[in-house]
Amino acid sequence: MNEKNWITEYVDKNLGFTLKIKEMLLDEQTPYQHIQVAETERYGRILILDGVFQTSVKEEWTYHEMITNIPMMAHPNPERILIIGGGDGGAAREILRHETVKQLDICEIDKRVVEVSQKYFPTISKEINEKNGKLKMHIGDGIAFVKEIENFYDLIIIDCSDPIGPGEGLFTRNFYKDAKKALRKNGIIVQQTESPIVQQKTVHEVYKAMTDVFTNVNVFLAYVPIYPECLHSFMAASDDIDIRNAKITRKHPIPMKYYNEEIQKSAFVLPEFIKEAIYKGKYTF
Repeated sequence: MNEKNWITEYVDKNLGFTLKIKEMLLDEQTPYQHIQVAETERYGRILILDGVFQTSVKEEWTYHEMITNIPMMAHPNPERILIIGGGDGGAAREILRHETVKQLDICEIDKRVVEVSQKYFPTISKEINEKNGKLKMHIGDGIAFVKEIENFYDLIIIDCSDPIGPGEGLFTRNFYKDAKKALRKNGIIVQQTESPIVQQKTVHEVYKAMTDVFTNVNVFLAYVPIYPECLHSFMAASDDIDIRNAKITRKHPIPMKYYNEEIQKSAFVLPEFIKEAIYKGKYTF
């Protein structure tokens, strides 16, 4: 195998996910992280941050539809939304499909993620490229941004990379306390929380931290082909809404490629081994 034609995300020393590439289109180090863009045989163009596969043109909707539509549909009237991270624009694109939205803020720490996504992933960063009037981009630290806000947002989406490097502080109790303060009544926070198979300890620790801060914390799952073992977890938390059992009062945007009304409920159904990992810290893998 010619290693120049392949790229691997190493989950740990025993596990990696390898894709054959046609060409490496971008390879640069920013003040925050190592950014790569590759043209792959299987999933088309892919964004990689610090060696971790983030999104690709052929399957990005699996992640972006789920991190956005589950909490958006659970909220009775989501008008003001904040995305922390999400510089690729995929979550913003999905959020702005909802007619209730009046204001969407994105706080992305690395300006180059936004610029690279605009150039190499125009279908994902569509709303950023088209300068949607409801959207405002803030380049800066999401942790510091949230500290300055009180009783304002209906939904905060933490669309960050792994809990290392720039994203590490977004997985802490102190951050969740600040995020809670930034929410108004019926507010929801949702975060990508890693693989419930190969990152079980992380998922358990995030669940403990969230439940120390919020009354209702629910875990839901989605299949994301380029993520470790394909199964990915998200956590949605609120003091006022039981997200899993929320009454859905609106029609979701159409068309969708992953999300539907049945998945709004079924995504919260967890296998027993994942329940044990999340709730009890008993790890199978």
